Amino acid sequence: MVQPRRAQWIPVGVIVLAVVLDLATPPDVTSAPLLMAAPVAAAPLLRLRGIIAIGVLAMAVHAVLAWVDGTFGWKRGVANQLTLMAVTVLAVLINRALEGQHARTRRARHIAAVAQSAVLPRPPSRLGELRIAARYVPAENEATIGGDLYVVQDTPHGVRVMVGDVRGKGLGAVSAVCADLGAFRYAADEAEDLPGLVSSLERALLREGRRRGGQEEDEGFTTALIAEFAAGLDTVRVVNRGHPPPVLLDAEGRATVLEPSEEAPPLGMSALGSWSSPVDTFPFPPGATLVCYTDGGTEARDESGVFYDAAVRLPLLIRHRALTGDPATPAQILHLLIEDVGHHTGGRIQDDQALLALHRPRTRSRA
Repeated sequence: MVQPRRAQWIPVGVIVLAVVLDLATPPDVTSAPLLMAAPVAAAPLLRLRGIIAIGVLAMAVHAVLAWVDGTFGWKRGVANQLTLMAVTVLAVLINRALEGQHARTRRARHIAAVAQSAVLPRPPSRLGELRIAARYVPAENEATIGGDLYVVQDTPHGVRVMVGDVRGKGLGAVSAVCADLGAFRYAADEAEDLPGLVSSLERALLREGRRRGGQEEDEGFTTALIAEFAAGLDTVRVVNRGHPPPVLLDAEGRATVLEPSEEAPPLGMSALGSWSSPVDTFPFPPGATLVCYTDGGTEARDESGVFYDAAVRLPLLIRHRALTGDPATPAQILHLLIEDVGHHTGGRIQDDQALLALHRPRTRSRA
């Protein structure tokens, strides 16, 4: 359980403060209570040896200060020394308990990551001329499997893609994710157009909701972005069902948010009414990259509560990358984006992120 170096100096700072206060106050005023806080402060910040060292240092400092003040007796000296020793032992026990809790959390996160990779396999890096990169970033404070998903499939109708976010977490979300992925993989090959594909997904989610029952039947839903690339990659057709719109980066790194022409609710809510699934068609020129993500990125906030804006930040990141090295690949774009979200939030990632980058090269590669 290693903390940032600045935080590790807090116990020493407490001891220094105790010395200053002791020297600045009359001899009958003791800083022993503040010295006792030093080992406790060290418990979540330092390793076992560091905590013991802080406890011994606090006892030594107290002994010297009491000797200077001429107050080192049974009540003001030895009793405080025994108390400092007891507090140090208590700090060690607290540290062991915290370390055990962190170890269990790390194991749970590892198990969740393994399960996530099994449920959500990485798509191929290339389908025809289309270059593909995918990343899944779990929330820092979560040890459960999230409901974010992505899937890319080569079909008789072109390459079809879905990025989605299932309501909830844990095994219930895994069940819904599996239903989404299974329905997409079947319908992506069979459906003649995107509205037909969306209808198949709707029916699958409704069946899954009825099977799970309870709150999931009434409130279970999936925000989804579904895209289809034309055979020549000249255009991309998009259906947006309540999902953050993707960003299209052109060959020069300029960003365009592909907003839907008509708002539509998430998938799985057709029991409340019927909605159309408008298909929007956008140019996809050579050198362009389509960047798709879940709301773990769009809802990331900094200390002032300002949301992260990928459409503003991505061109800056791409431009800086171009000045310092070769043009960014799809995988590098996602890496830059994930790092920038982390900087924006100060490392406090509150929600999972599923990201896809799909790139059309400037020139066709030779077979």
